[in-house]
Amino acid sequence: MPAMPEISGAEAVVRSLEAEGVDTVFGLPGVQIMPLYDALHASRQIRLITCRHEQTTTYAADGYARVTGKPGVALVVPGPGATNALAGVGDAYATSSPVLLISGQIPSGSLGREQGQLHEIEDQLDVFRPLTKWVDRQTAPDGIPGAIHEAFRQMTTGRPRPVELEFTPDAFRTRADIDILEPELYPPPRPPLSEISSAAELLSSAQRPVIWAGGGTLRAKAGAELAAVAEHLQAPVVTTPQAKGVLGPGHPLYVGITYAQVNLGTQVLSDADVILVAGSRFLEAGLEIGSDQKVIHIDADAAEIGRNQPTEIGITTDAKVGLEALLAALRATGPPRPADDRAAAMRLEAQEHLQKIAGPQLEWVQAVRAALPEDAVLVAGATTIGYWSHVAYDAATSGDYITSGYWGTLGFGFPTAIGAKVGARANGTDRPVVALCGDGGFMYAAPEFLTARQYGINIIAVVFDNGAYGASRWDQRYQFGDREIGTEIINPDWAKLAQAFDVASLSADSPASLQSALEQAVDLDSPVLIDVDFPLLAPPFQLVNE
Repeated sequence: MPAMPEISGAEAVVRSLEAEGVDTVFGLPGVQIMPLYDALHASRQIRLITCRHEQTTTYAADGYARVTGKPGVALVVPGPGATNALAGVGDAYATSSPVLLISGQIPSGSLGREQGQLHEIEDQLDVFRPLTKWVDRQTAPDGIPGAIHEAFRQMTTGRPRPVELEFTPDAFRTRADIDILEPELYPPPRPPLSEISSAAELLSSAQRPVIWAGGGTLRAKAGAELAAVAEHLQAPVVTTPQAKGVLGPGHPLYVGITYAQVNLGTQVLSDADVILVAGSRFLEAGLEIGSDQKVIHIDADAAEIGRNQPTEIGITTDAKVGLEALLAALRATGPPRPADDRAAAMRLEAQEHLQKIAGPQLEWVQAVRAALPEDAVLVAGATTIGYWSHVAYDAATSGDYITSGYWGTLGFGFPTAIGAKVGARANGTDRPVVALCGDGGFMYAAPEFLTARQYGINIIAVVFDNGAYGASRWDQRYQFGDREIGTEIINPDWAKLAQAFDVASLSADSPASLQSALEQAVDLDSPVLIDVDFPLLAPPFQLVNE
């Protein structure tokens, strides 16, 4: 692009974001970032959505990124604004989601002097380093385009993860001749042929190969390649919750999800002689790889290979590229294996085990699945039915299933769904977005219903009301002699709360009535709150024999 004569640093930020294809920013205003707000006013490309809490800016940016596959962008003031947003940054880090947090800063002349400037933290970059892939601060306008360009390179190469950029107020206000950089595409690296050939030979000689697929396969859109490799090997496929939907639930080689005490991964892998891991940290409680088992691990992050389990062959590359190269090598070694019933038997055993350990919980999950179209986006919050959805909700390849991963963030579901709905519309669809929330977690961000109403973001929040922080209350019941302290909560009249926010309200007290309420909600032209009178039930990681 040609040089932009005498533009401000704030204008350089906006034009750089526009050049990188940004169409939405989730923000909350404050003194240090007001020049950037003023510059956004002139943008015809970027829609600014103002939230009611800084946490929501990063949660929403994360939801947007998960649905669109593009980086989500959040904007906050430094200090309390940035640290409020940190929970959402951590969530994006845990789930390998590309989120750009733009934070203001104190004036550059005050940095490092500990004067007690408004919103000052010494040193704010250090706060974000453990939960980001990259951080940077700019105190002059001429470095702004390069910093934003590098932020997008960091988010869209290797393992996608959040980044944090800080700009001082004087950097925003100063004018200079600034070149805006062109966006770039960064193809993933091709894996070494020797590693691919070795992996293909090992898999071809395996008697009982199994595939473990993680969230990296879904982010890389590697479903077709994963299916083709599995079909060539006739290898059963088990996935983590983060990879839900990478294979359709009807695929003959798909066994199911491994999570918590469901322990499907441990069961399926126990009989395998060669295990192909793609796009996963490969971590499960109780999982131990035997000395006679060989692991092939494909991951975009070299640090994950061999971190949690011994690995015979490690291949650092994008899951789609790696599986595509592996498929070509497998086909060169010989024809596909004849079909067998190994995966079908495993799937039946897994389904019987799931029915045995969870009865009423499954009915609630099945009601959600029955009510929603295949392309719906389901955000599984930190609540009992959200947890059980990890293993029991059949996510179609046309839909999206969003979790908080190992971060397990209470309060994440509802604000993340806001960004997911915005992202769905940015992709040209208006498919339903549903957040499964506990009564405790929902109240973290209940005012964001006003954000949803203000911007016409018609999400559906299902609030399961058992008057408790349910998982912790269940823990007290069975681990601490039922001595309740600090886990019981009182709740508002949900219908009146919805009325105060001027959003639609429905109620349910059974799986059947929840299905009916969801079917109604999908057709309403409004944000919707569905309150569910819900019993205290065990989450999948706290099952007990009563």
